[in-house]
Amino acid sequence: MERRTAQFISALRASGVRISLAESEDAFQAVKRMGVQNKERFRLTLRTTLIKDARDLAVFDRLFPLFFRSDEPPPMQEAAARLTPQEARQLAEALRQFAQHLQEMIEKLLQGKPLSQQELAQLNELMNPNMPLDLRDQNWLARQMEQWMQFPELRQAIQELLQKLEEMGFNRRKVDELRRALQNNLNAWQQQIRRQAGENILERMAENPRQPPSEGLLQRPFQMISPEEMRQLRREVQRLAAALRTRLALRMRRAKAGQLDSKATLRAGLKYGHVPLELRFRDHTLKPKLVVICDISTSMRYCSELMLSLLYAIQDQISHTHAFTFINRLAYITPEFAHLPPEQAIEQVLQRMPPGYYNTDLGRALQDFEREYLHILDSRTTLILVGDGRNNYNDPRVDLLQRFARRARTLIWLNPEPVWLWGSGDSDMRQYAPLCQRIFQVSNLAQLAQAVDQMLLQ
Repeated sequence: MERRTAQFISALRASGVRISLAESEDAFQAVKRMGVQNKERFRLTLRTTLIKDARDLAVFDRLFPLFFRSDEPPPMQEAAARLTPQEARQLAEALRQFAQHLQEMIEKLLQGKPLSQQELAQLNELMNPNMPLDLRDQNWLARQMEQWMQFPELRQAIQELLQKLEEMGFNRRKVDELRRALQNNLNAWQQQIRRQAGENILERMAENPRQPPSEGLLQRPFQMISPEEMRQLRREVQRLAAALRTRLALRMRRAKAGQLDSKATLRAGLKYGHVPLELRFRDHTLKPKLVVICDISTSMRYCSELMLSLLYAIQDQISHTHAFTFINRLAYITPEFAHLPPEQAIEQVLQRMPPGYYNTDLGRALQDFEREYLHILDSRTTLILVGDGRNNYNDPRVDLLQRFARRARTLIWLNPEPVWLWGSGDSDMRQYAPLCQRIFQVSNLAQLAQAVDQMLLQ
């Protein structure tokens, strides 16, 4: 308990609560005197000794139940307990249509078994240990853990299972009972996962020193950024772009005379007895010509906005950029950037295509591009796609992207999702990936800036 209390105090400090060493010692002494048997008394003891500002009470009340709680999992019920032997055989037969992993998960739900500590520990191991997190990210992290456990596929499998049972003549009342029990047990799993996400964050807060605000923001995943943090990142983009512009300009100056071609120089020196009297150079490096197609649906909006901000902040080092955005249709947005500063231009584009619950359809956007803008792709063009490759089960039109890849010099994809999520749910990324020369994971601004750096400085 002393170790847990020390971690709790560290997490309070990491959350901005000022606690001196003397106050920590007072808390340990008070707990020793008051005991830990009565949870409410224990809570009040810590709150009295550690909190001296009423503004910090909310932080204390949010952290305490995550550190000091019962280890009992949420209650679950056995869904298949009242089935007859024939119904149990029908259920087993219906389950055989699913992959082994989904079968095991559904059977566990039917039996009313909670997630084991080993399964929850495995979820922790999947997290990037260097990713900065705080308690505002608990819901996001819980959703990530659900994706890792393939919850979307599990929900779809449950619906298909219940539908199959109805087709097999299963009693309608029994099907409804199974549906309710499975949903309740799945909700209990979600509670376990959310609790585990909170503990994961708290352990990091307790054990890792806080990063400088700007550094933490650069590493912060786009899905976890608040509107205020986004305003700060827009300022960071200008700083990153200035450094990138300097490196690009230096490369172009060095390339003005061309790069030394050692093989051609050695061949020319043969007539002088292998003495390299005539230096030969490769062709001059040309400024890149870019075509950028950005997904600005709700999940991708911040990533695409910052990508466009970076590109247009270094536009003097690029031959030309044709910029497009899409949700379920393609929009040509280059004119906005021709007449407005980048931040105002992006704001105008976002107003024209406001956030909301759309059906993202990259396949249709590629079709629009082929019909109206295919002529801008040529052998000097670098085609860049910014998106997660999720199409809401629409036709991905891989054939069109293959055609674009043949016309362009290079096809590059910037995707915020890790490789192991490709192909899950409505992701078509595994079909798109073989057509790309390079794929960058860009889940935060630091990765995005590094990707742009590598694309343009190669």
